[in-house]
Amino acid sequence: MDSQQLIKPNTTGNIALVVGATGITGSNLALKLLEKQWTVFGLSRNQKKDIEGLLPIAADLLDEESLTKALENISPTHVFFTTWMRNDTEEENIRINSAMIRNLLNVLSLKKTVQHVSLVTGLKHYLGPFDAYAKSGTLPETPLREEMPRLDLPNFYYAQEDEVYKAAARDGFTWNVHRPHTVIGKTIGNAMNMGTTLAVYASICKKEGLPLIWPGSEAQWNGLSDVTDAKILAEQILWSATTTKAQNEAFNITNGDVFRWKWLWPKIAEWFEIDYEGYSGTIKPLEASLTKKQSIWTEIVKENQLIENDLNKLASAWHTDLDLGRPLEVMTDMSKSRNLGFSIYKSTKDSFFELFALLRKEQIIP
Repeated sequence: MDSQQLIKPNTTGNIALVVGATGITGSNLALKLLEKQWTVFGLSRNQKKDIEGLLPIAADLLDEESLTKALENISPTHVFFTTWMRNDTEEENIRINSAMIRNLLNVLSLKKTVQHVSLVTGLKHYLGPFDAYAKSGTLPETPLREEMPRLDLPNFYYAQEDEVYKAAARDGFTWNVHRPHTVIGKTIGNAMNMGTTLAVYASICKKEGLPLIWPGSEAQWNGLSDVTDAKILAEQILWSATTTKAQNEAFNITNGDVFRWKWLWPKIAEWFEIDYEGYSGTIKPLEASLTKKQSIWTEIVKENQLIENDLNKLASAWHTDLDLGRPLEVMTDMSKSRNLGFSIYKSTKDSFFELFALLRKEQIIP
């Protein structure tokens, strides 16, 4: 018998469908919802059971028939969309990622149970797509604010938002959009995973007796920045989905502090007990370095009995390079949600160090 047929509809309480439940954002959100006694279904391409209490669903978001079958006995009250699919061009990003949201909301529309939809995007809303930070003609003024107009550039985040807005107008549910900066948290196989990428890089540097070399730009090294702890993001998603005055709004979300990488980088090196080198006049992409390090990582894995040998599943150097190579400082205004009552704060240094400690405890890094 298909496992989906064993799931009985739950018609009481809050029923969450977390799309992308195996990623950094989705997994931390699922844990938070379960902590609050929600019924939580996790939709992803592969049915994984890593989170106790999470009810996994495997479905293809690009196939409405697949979604219809997978969700046959599931009637969520809240949908949390935390995933995306990377493609070769922004035009393809737009086509594919808007279709994933459209297909899901079309299937759920027939159930008439959805009360709220949350969409997680990011600061590329203000900065432009991955390869177009400076192509809009002028760099955005920081801090980035929610009321800033859309850029005159193709951007799949805009297409995703528009699908949510159209479905909300049709079906009458409320919505939120969340725009985190770089998300720091634990997961394996995530396409955008700076925290684990830096942990793996530092571990390799330690093995080779090399310093932790800054890979990014002068603007990022010297300028102000912020990041978003995955647990803080989960808190804001839950808060806005259950707070009437916060609904139908887009929110920036960061830890609430600001820092300079030239302050944090030495502290990361110190945590791993290695030396460091700061900005030295040129960008030194991390991807070019890490692509040659699989054999070293294999040695590290064997020596320390680690659980993941595939360096590509742990490190997303391309994304870390894009973030740290930006030609401007990037910090985010949090006034909008603060004024509505969201006051949770996290020290960015603690975000990184707690993640490193967790990765070590779970034998992901030595």
